[in-house]
Amino acid sequence: MDWSMAALLAGAGVLGGAINALAGGATLITFPAMVAAGLPPVIANASSAVAISPGHILAALADRENLPAPDRRFWLLAVATTAGGALGAFVLLAIPPAYFILPVPALIAFATLLFAFAPQVQAWSACRRGAQAQDRAARGVVPIALASVYGGFFGAGLGVILTAVISITDPGNLRAIKSLKNLLATFVTAAAIVIFIAQGSVHWPATLCMLAGALLGGYLGGYLIRVLPAQAVRLFVIVTGAAMTIIYAARYWF
Repeated sequence: MDWSMAALLAGAGVLGGAINALAGGATLITFPAMVAAGLPPVIANASSAVAISPGHILAALADRENLPAPDRRFWLLAVATTAGGALGAFVLLAIPPAYFILPVPALIAFATLLFAFAPQVQAWSACRRGAQAQDRAARGVVPIALASVYGGFFGAGLGVILTAVISITDPGNLRAIKSLKNLLATFVTAAAIVIFIAQGSVHWPATLCMLAGALLGGYLGGYLIRVLPAQAVRLFVIVTGAAMTIIYAARYWF
């Protein structure tokens, strides 16, 4: 890997880490960068997942007072998300690469649309949550597990999906919802990356370059969140996702 590719990956990591801190959506930046560096899509996806994985746990620990209590429900969700992430990773590695390549433009488009309409999804979720009268023991476990399978397979937009499901099923303030989402996303990505690493599906030089950038980006994002309008960052992620959808559709479908 030459210096230009290393710079590309580190820069994508910085940008992805900052975007995750500001608004979420790093995978829409980091996955295309891995592909642009010449990695096959499956390896690019696994390597990107490893590179940006520390962001979830760092975000969860940054708001410790809103972390969920380690009760029966929490451990049920932890098992569901870990199992879902592992299953998604196994599916990714088990299918022929061509079957992963084909849905990539659709997956990026889905994640971009989900990100674009996240405020509406979350507002709708808040209304539904307000209508929930009783607390149920296993509420939301099935949709959260299904979202985790998707997260282990591809991952872009996972945070928005988890936020929406948790908002519907778990009463609480937004900070508590975000803390639980970050913790569950940690379980999903941890399960997936253990499998990716064990199966030799991670390109370590590329991953370490991007990881270094992502850590720096996360730190910078914590500062920029105080000075940059969130809407501008959201617009950048949406435009980038739309552009990547068009580029990859042209590459893989036509």
